Amino acid sequence: MNAPVTLHAAATRAAPALLLRPWCADDVAALVEAYRDPVLRRWASPPVEGAEEGLRWVRDRERDWASGARFGFAVLEEHVEAAAVVGHVVLKGVAPGKASAEVGYWTAARARGRGVAPRALDALGTWAFEAFRADGLECLELLHQVDNAASCRVAEKSGYAFGRTLPSAPPSYPLDGHLHLRRAPDARSASSGASASAASSALSALSALSVGRPIVQP
Repeated sequence: MNAPVTLHAAATRAAPALLLRPWCADDVAALVEAYRDPVLRRWASPPVEGAEEGLRWVRDRERDWASGARFGFAVLEEHVEAAAVVGHVVLKGVAPGKASAEVGYWTAARARGRGVAPRALDALGTWAFEAFRADGLECLELLHQVDNAASCRVAEKSGYAFGRTLPSAPPSYPLDGHLHLRRAPDARSASSGASASAASSALSALSALSVGRPIVQP
């Protein structure tokens, strides 16, 4: 059993601070509302159609936490009256002795333009290295389809440098993908061998991608 974790991201001049915590049943209504957005539904797979599916999605996230399979956080704005979920970030693929893991995210339509995703991903990445560096975690990977320009901007703002273009895998993934990397603060500068290893790992991960991930990875 993995104990729940709460993370924070600082406020900006234009937006309140963020609270990141594990998903719970109280978030179902906000989750269903977020999935009504056609932009989110373009990238998300599978969609959440109603309260029953929303509760099932949340329960799956709770089981993920308990097993350590992945760590999904609901993102809320702090000190906001009647605050509701404005986004989601997830860390997955962490294992002892494994050098890389993957992150994903989405932002609710009503909260876009307030720097939610970059700040939440930064907080997630900092925690990931603090929590799992001793187990060998050296690099976080963020992947997205090439036509998802918004994800490129989020990756750059979140400290994920562009690594390489990954080849398409039709029919499921008709377009190439972009691999972005964020390395642990104390990791040595990436050598060509390390970069090749990370790219190989990401290429394997691409075969499990939903089109457009990581705009959302439930």
